[in-house]
Amino acid sequence: MTTEVILHYRPYESDPTQLPKIAEKAIQDFPTRPLLRFSPWFPHDGSRLPLKPKRSPPGISEETAEDVRQYLAISENSIKSQSYDCTVDLLEFQPNLKRKKHLIQSHTLNEQTNSGSLEKQAEREKRHKKRSWSVSSLPSSNCTENISPLCKELRDNLKALNLHSFYRARWTIEHTICNSQTLEDIWAKLNRIIRHNELPSCNATIQRHLGQIWVFCDIMYCEYVGNLLKGRLALTGKINLFVHKYGVIFSM
Repeated sequence: MTTEVILHYRPYESDPTQLPKIAEKAIQDFPTRPLLRFSPWFPHDGSRLPLKPKRSPPGISEETAEDVRQYLAISENSIKSQSYDCTVDLLEFQPNLKRKKHLIQSHTLNEQTNSGSLEKQAEREKRHKKRSWSVSSLPSSNCTENISPLCKELRDNLKALNLHSFYRARWTIEHTICNSQTLEDIWAKLNRIIRHNELPSCNATIQRHLGQIWVFCDIMYCEYVGNLLKGRLALTGKINLFVHKYGVIFSM
């Protein structure tokens, strides 16, 4: 009995002394061990089933069974007709690797040249849509030094709702309180503030379809974050502090 082995290798791995060893290892039988005899954990004398189904199995008509057989036959034929070579279109397995890279680079350069005008035209449209999230790193020492204890109203709300100070909350900035600024202007300013690590443990996202900006922070920092947002972004109206499953728990 002979076994046909197709061994794929990269051009730089064509060592004639190593390839036969790799092929031999590939066709070696896996080590097996005899399975233990199964002993059921329930009384079973072979006369009846230990577990009886509550309902009868669903019935399948002859037409449905024939449709399934035809579908399986078609699927099997299509699978057989497909190539089983897993290295098709993989450049690293091709001998002319340098030439392929050159062709790809030339094709890429042509595409970039042809689409240069289109990119410039779409640059303005994508400028504001490119960045939708902004995340801060660990709070700086200057931030933590300036943070004062929460006000009495907020402490009472947290106690009534049994919320821990490490719960995440969300400040909502509406487009109506931007004080003659656009929402994109506020979003650009907020990105600069977060990038300079001035908002402790905060991340923010802009919801353009809602006309809102959401700023997430820990409750222990929420009052400091809210005051900084209102002052630095020159917001004129009220911002609400929202907690998941509890709704608005504080406003300023």
